[in-house]
Amino acid sequence: MTSPFDFSEFYQALNRHGLQRWQKHLQNAVETATNKPDGNLPGWLAALQKLPELADCRAEIDRKIVSAISKAPVSTGSAENLRQALLQLQPWRKGPFDICGTFIDSEWRCDMKWERVAPHISSLRGRKVLDVGCGNGYYLFRMASMGAALTIGIDPSMLFLAQFSAVQKYLKVTDTFLLPTGFEDLPENMEAFDTVFSMGVFYHRRSPFDFLRSLKMLLRRGGELVLETLVIAGDENQVLVPQDRYARMNNVWFIPSVPALCKWLTKIGFADVRLADAARTTVEEQRTTTWMPGESLEKCLDPQNHDLTIEGLPAPVRAVIVATRP
Repeated sequence: MTSPFDFSEFYQALNRHGLQRWQKHLQNAVETATNKPDGNLPGWLAALQKLPELADCRAEIDRKIVSAISKAPVSTGSAENLRQALLQLQPWRKGPFDICGTFIDSEWRCDMKWERVAPHISSLRGRKVLDVGCGNGYYLFRMASMGAALTIGIDPSMLFLAQFSAVQKYLKVTDTFLLPTGFEDLPENMEAFDTVFSMGVFYHRRSPFDFLRSLKMLLRRGGELVLETLVIAGDENQVLVPQDRYARMNNVWFIPSVPALCKWLTKIGFADVRLADAARTTVEEQRTTTWMPGESLEKCLDPQNHDLTIEGLPAPVRAVIVATRP
């Protein structure tokens, strides 16, 4: 089966934005990632090939929904084919999207988080932006709508690449790309981006200081880091290290307090470190839907006390910290 993933526009964009020196490294990383065996990939590729051709689509990215609007009416048959093909790409964890009348009600209401984050970051207009652990790219489109000149997301999941490819087929947002690569596959010390986002990744990394330093070295001097992660209450010495699982996740290595995390960032060499937002994750923001029918937040909380996880630990609170590389 022929792969629909074509990165030629991405490599051209690197040249346009003065990042051509990284093309060979990134091209090798992408080719390695897309050639890895994945038993689910044929099904996802088949779904992408079933997507109908719809004329004259345009992106409309409002405050909540990333939408593709077709200027011509979509026939009943095309609408059903579109819905069935997109359903074959579930679970949809990030969104929401509306693709030519098909509403993708994702597990996460990412618009709620974005509305909390966006007022606290520097203008993205004209900036080169990297999103580390971007999922299916919902936030990439929101970043692009704020005027970013180049928006790149990285996430090793081929499902997320398939979802991104499906919606981008109709959105056609320029200079917005998703690479199916891991964080470790990036060139070291790129110092290439004006803004680096890392949302929902930090607590999955075994070595927090190495990760923070690597994020710092992706930024140009004066660039801005936007870091979103789980936090707990406490002073600068408070860090939770789950012995086993946290909210049913088995890959949560540490959860610091906000003062501890700010101290870590300062120690790494960031300046102007500040808390932009902290909010309890609710079952309204993260939940089971038709498009993500599996287990979600409600099953991860103590049924008698939503202040605790099912393991008896503090329930998820997520904070956004903004910092600058001097």
